[in-house]
Amino acid sequence: MALQTLDLWNLVRKRPQIDPRDLAEAIRGQVQQTSLDYRTRLLIRDSVEALRLHWGSARLEQWLARCPEQERIQTICHEDFDKIGFPSLRSRLMEKTEPDDILQYFAYLGKKLRQTTRVEIAGSVALILSGYLTRHTEDIDVVGEVPSEIRDDHALMQTLETSFGLKLGHVQTHYFPAGWRERLHSLDIYDYLQVFLVDVYDVALSKLFSARLKDLEDLRVLKPQLDKEVLTARFRSSAGDFLTAPRLKQLAQDNWQILFGETLPQ
Repeated sequence: MALQTLDLWNLVRKRPQIDPRDLAEAIRGQVQQTSLDYRTRLLIRDSVEALRLHWGSARLEQWLARCPEQERIQTICHEDFDKIGFPSLRSRLMEKTEPDDILQYFAYLGKKLRQTTRVEIAGSVALILSGYLTRHTEDIDVVGEVPSEIRDDHALMQTLETSFGLKLGHVQTHYFPAGWRERLHSLDIYDYLQVFLVDVYDVALSKLFSARLKDLEDLRVLKPQLDKEVLTARFRSSAGDFLTAPRLKQLAQDNWQILFGETLPQ
């Protein structure tokens, strides 16, 4: 399932991290509308200013020069606004990790191996490659241990991290709901490397029992894309072991309340 194209308002409301290129395209799409209210024009002005601070004035001016909408954007930016705008935009801009970069990482790694090796990928990378998430990450989470033929080749690991800005890490299997391995999805085979992705609902449940804010942010992005009934059924059928730990149960209760405004399913 791929993320739907977002307009400017959806982009700034729904994504904790915003890729500057996505923001630039959303600005262009927004100004093409014939009628723009005060708050929308203010959002456009602050979005352009956030790009200026992130890119620098020279790159922003280059982008504007290529925009058919340049004149209208500049007209809006020169308006006088007397209300508080959107100051958080400046700190939320971050280059997203492109799926192609991750796939090229796997392709390069696969060519360096000398025996068939399997990895099962969870976390944000599984969601990015499945089209559910758009954000920056530097971590590729392997469930269990990173295979020894990979982790013991320190020079290869360093080369991959330097060249692709990505590094293999691991997350223990007990952070995933019962039966997760039966629901894996095959991504592809890259020479000697077999890559599988953890199912999106299993990734979501692993994040539901997390105390990390970035996992809650990912859940907020996932929420409108998931079937709540399927998520609830998966929770009831496979999350029982988590609920025996009071700390984990409380985390799930808090995160579910934030997401859905209701108590955790029984």
